[in-house]
Amino acid sequence: MQLVHRDHRSRRTRPARPTGCRTLIVGAGDAGRTLAHDLLETPSYGLAPFGFLDDDPTKHRVDRLPVLGPLAALAAVVQAEAVDVVIVAIPSLPPLELAALLRQAADSGARVRYLPAFHAAVQRGSRAGDLWQVSPTTLLGRDEIHVVRAATRSVVAGRRVLVTGAGGSIGSELCRQVRSYHPSALYMLDHDESNLHRLQLEVTGRALLDTDELLVADIRDRARLDQIFATLRPEVVFHAAAHKHLPLLELHPCEGVKSNVMGTQHLVEAAVTHGTRRFVLISTDKAASPTSVLGATKQLAELIVRSHAGEGTSVGSVRFGNVLGSRGSFLHVMAHQIANDEPVTITDPEVDRFFMTVEEAVGLVLEAAAMAEAGETFVLDMGEPVRMVSLVENYAALVGKPDVQIRFTGLRPGEKLNETLFAEAEENVPTAHPRISATRGAVLPDNLDTGLKELYEAAGHNDSCAVRRRMAALVPEYRPPLLTEPAARDLLDTLWLDDF
Repeated sequence: MQLVHRDHRSRRTRPARPTGCRTLIVGAGDAGRTLAHDLLETPSYGLAPFGFLDDDPTKHRVDRLPVLGPLAALAAVVQAEAVDVVIVAIPSLPPLELAALLRQAADSGARVRYLPAFHAAVQRGSRAGDLWQVSPTTLLGRDEIHVVRAATRSVVAGRRVLVTGAGGSIGSELCRQVRSYHPSALYMLDHDESNLHRLQLEVTGRALLDTDELLVADIRDRARLDQIFATLRPEVVFHAAAHKHLPLLELHPCEGVKSNVMGTQHLVEAAVTHGTRRFVLISTDKAASPTSVLGATKQLAELIVRSHAGEGTSVGSVRFGNVLGSRGSFLHVMAHQIANDEPVTITDPEVDRFFMTVEEAVGLVLEAAAMAEAGETFVLDMGEPVRMVSLVENYAALVGKPDVQIRFTGLRPGEKLNETLFAEAEENVPTAHPRISATRGAVLPDNLDTGLKELYEAAGHNDSCAVRRRMAALVPEYRPPLLTEPAARDLLDTLWLDDF
């Protein structure tokens, strides 16, 4: 790429050379121009803009600073001009193009900042205080959908809505979005009072714990759930409560069954019994062709929900992958490790995962809820899977630590190298929403009721070996480790412990 310098015939119009990091601004529009002015007027920021990049060939100088070339010349300009910092000041830039520009700048050795798209809608000039440091999520290059259609809002508007697992990452975002659509009541259920305390403060701005909308309850307690449903008569239920950490459930499968399977059955039966209009289960991509206790318990939860279709309550499940911002998420851990010069731990060099922001996921859950009728499993469009090694390397380069160390720990029991959203036998059926597909999932087992009773009995006795066998009988795709040979099954009957 040939480096283009425009309008360098006169040096008399140049401003005095400011002190600070040599800063190149990408984008010479209103946002970039206002930002440059702000930085020049405020030397304390430590950023000294000396020029722009812009694809408009008619722009040669903007506020006395030269336009040094098009966006494609970024790497060349960074090298030629010894640029310290690159600021991308095009708020409307599509995520994929933004991610590509950020990587180019980082590969050239510059530090990177950018103006988020939110500021494109702000009716004032962009200021230096608007600058964001690059976060791991910026590198995913996803076009997000946050707009929920009016018809979808009517699902919760004026209704009594119950959210289980309300204090978790998904549950709390569900509460925030549902509340904005003016339900007649929003009941927030969690077994952890500390979660409810924090949630009330986030959602309402107060945390006195003095409202009947906060419900302390355990979804394993059927009698307590019947009391809640009989008293409050929720019309719409979003069931987000679950054990979700794969390694822990491999160690403690009985607990996964008690919460993810039995708890779901308690809730959906209470909903049907007490005339709930709509019931939506929050599921996971790990339910597709499950190899883990988490995936198997979530597929069973989907089956239980579907088994209650046609009983007066519109039921459905929504399946998606990793949610950015959830507790203990890989991206947060990665950013912490890199910031503290620690090796980043990844299970395998080839592992990849789907990612979606919690805001987008919940918005699409609400859209799917409007379509749920007969036990469908809805699958959200997660975009392309992201290779974890590439994500770490790109992020480390952007924050100025290109020599990051990566430590490979090996796939954990039950963990997949590559996640899928659909099982091989599942049909991907388009819906009226471009980001949501549907599938009927696995066939309901003839012995579902009997099998669940046996599964719950094994879980009640905290018999991990029996729990794994019972799940394998109900979910044929689930083949737990060391359960593929009769001799191994006999051996594990005597050797397996709950903390195996």
